[in-house]
Amino acid sequence: MSPAPSESATLNSPARILLASLIGTTIEFFDFYIYATAAVIVFPKLFFPGSDATSAMLQSFATFAIAFFARPVGAAVFGHFGDRIGRKATLVAALMTMGLSTVAIGLLPTYAAVGVVAPLLLALCRLGQGLGLGGEWGGAVLLATENAPPGKSAWYGMFPQLGAPIGFILATGSFLGLDALLTDEQFFSFGWRIPFIASALLVFMGLYVRLRISETPAFRKALEKQERVSVPFVSIFAEHKLALLFGTFAALATFVLFYIMTVFSLSWGTTKLGYGRDQFLPLQMIGVVFFGLTIPVSAVLADRFGRRQTLLATTLAIAIFGFLLAPLFGSGSWIGVLGFFVIGLSLMGFTYGPLGTALAEMFPTAVRYTGASLTFNLGGIVGASLAPYIATWLATEKGLPFVGYYLSLSAVMTILALLGVGALASRQAVGGAAVAAHL
Repeated sequence: MSPAPSESATLNSPARILLASLIGTTIEFFDFYIYATAAVIVFPKLFFPGSDATSAMLQSFATFAIAFFARPVGAAVFGHFGDRIGRKATLVAALMTMGLSTVAIGLLPTYAAVGVVAPLLLALCRLGQGLGLGGEWGGAVLLATENAPPGKSAWYGMFPQLGAPIGFILATGSFLGLDALLTDEQFFSFGWRIPFIASALLVFMGLYVRLRISETPAFRKALEKQERVSVPFVSIFAEHKLALLFGTFAALATFVLFYIMTVFSLSWGTTKLGYGRDQFLPLQMIGVVFFGLTIPVSAVLADRFGRRQTLLATTLAIAIFGFLLAPLFGSGSWIGVLGFFVIGLSLMGFTYGPLGTALAEMFPTAVRYTGASLTFNLGGIVGASLAPYIATWLATEKGLPFVGYYLSLSAVMTILALLGVGALASRQAVGGAAVAAHL
């Protein structure tokens, strides 16, 4: 039975919708980032202790990459049910998958206790994290954008994007707090487990909020018009191949930038540049504050000037920033490192804010959950899964400037993809397809 109009209006009030989209991605990215931090600080010592320091770090980064290869699978599975049975139930299932996998990591035995079984279990849990996040992001963006009033799609769509900086600040803050309260021996004995286990409380909060919302108006309309397709995944590859291809590479620079600014920089800064965790993490957190502040600004610009135009201008700036990376990050001065984080993560906010809305608008309602999720998560494979590994290898073998060149090359590829998105939108508009005017 459909909810009464007053009930539906209450359930889908703007405040509740935006909170539900924000809190879920905050939890998901908190879970994801505590793994990223532990992959640098904890796992090389406790799960890969038989190798030299560099090899252990690379092996840890390999488990980090597993989630990115699992995310398109999660996008396809959760996207199928999101497009077939609804956004709400699928979002709840994705959150539980991610949450249970994260709590399980906090309970794992280490290499010293069970040997090679420990990294295998770690990889399995990381796989679960990737599956959950693969289904989470697309649903959260659709929950926001499909409830947005006219002319406010990018503004609504930026709320789930805000979950990234908030989740990062919570994750990094938890490790900073543990670093201040515990000795190194206590931290590596039990302290590192606390953020993973404590994430269960956040998951319960997220489930409470999401269980109180109703379906989006766009999905209810698709049900009424019987527009659902039998297998959305097949429909995407049969009818929307170019949108999938261009969208994947349109997200490339965003992913490469973020994981260079976070995972690689933390690893390189604390192992090769001589900064302690207590010195480095606060500088990184200041940069993440700028990441969060620029997301709303980018949404306003995207609603006014268009998603693609905003992304093009920002990606050009990212290409230029690639040549500044080594002089700032490798300056030997905390002021240079702070400038590196403020500039790089501000650019991250400008590119990440409109990205969700832009990717979602490339697909019709009937396959939008699957299409947006697949595009975003395939972009994660191409741009993020191996970014820390590639950056570490380049910095070690070629020098830090080559990490910047890698970023600039990624930005050039994204610019070409965004031009392709524009050409595709124009062709669809001529053919009479519904394409968002602001794309």
